[in-house]
Amino acid sequence: MTASIVSEWSGKSNRELIEFIVERFHQVHRQQLPELKQLALKIEEVHGDHDEAPHGLAEHLDNMLHELESHMMKEEQILFPMLARDIYPSGPISVMEEEHVQHEQDINKISALTNNLTLPEGACGSWQALYRGLGELVDDLNQHIELENTVLFVERESTPTHGKDFCCGSCQ
Repeated sequence: MTASIVSEWSGKSNRELIEFIVERFHQVHRQQLPELKQLALKIEEVHGDHDEAPHGLAEHLDNMLHELESHMMKEEQILFPMLARDIYPSGPISVMEEEHVQHEQDINKISALTNNLTLPEGACGSWQALYRGLGELVDDLNQHIELENTVLFVERESTPTHGKDFCCGSCQ
């Protein structure tokens, strides 16, 4: 993700950023992973005897699908509603950041299983589509994580409250 995109979103409200993240990343991940898993299964079945076949990739993508779905649901149901009210709960944010580290490890495993998304000579169209899709998934996940970690999860200065009162957000 370029610095200009990060700075562009730094000026937006949490509500706008959350809407963007859900539409641009959460919904896209929910489409990408099942499709990529099916392609990986096909490649493993058809080309399983090839030295460079990505053995274990379909299972890894299935695990990622379940982990990522759980992560996104926690964000959508718990964390995002709080952030939309400009409440920055350190506990849930820390949990999401820890899970982002796991997602980065999952990306590294994709790289290891696919020889850094390097296609073997003469790879079929399905294999090419799989690696192209995996490249998009990796790029999207990296952008998603960076946007949340560097913009959404960072408490911003808010408008001054009356006196030293603190609003829990439920009055908004």
